[in-house]
Amino acid sequence: MWHEIEEVMKKAEQSLSEYKRCQKDYAVKEYNYRTALSKRLLERRAQGQPVTHLADIVKGEEDIAKLRFERDIAEGLKNSAEKGTDFYKLYARLMESQYAREWGATK
Repeated sequence: MWHEIEEVMKKAEQSLSEYKRCQKDYAVKEYNYRTALSKRLLERRAQGQPVTHLADIVKGEEDIAKLRFERDIAEGLKNSAEKGTDFYKLYARLMESQYAREWGATK
């Protein structure tokens, strides 16, 4: 049983590494989206377009929408990796509890 716990912990470490990678990817894509959106809003405002619906219009432009789409996908992958890490941690705790019940009770 201890071998299984070690195996689960190894998977948890791999999942944590994946989470870190996804978190970094998400941060980069969020940065790209936010900076591009901000620049485009300033450009459109400088061209004299009214501010009222400007954010909605700019977010619908193809290049900005693509950056937002990529950001949203990265966010989903990040959240999924986080849940995977949580699952392995919980599973390891359950296995450790089972191990303690089976082997800790012997005297």
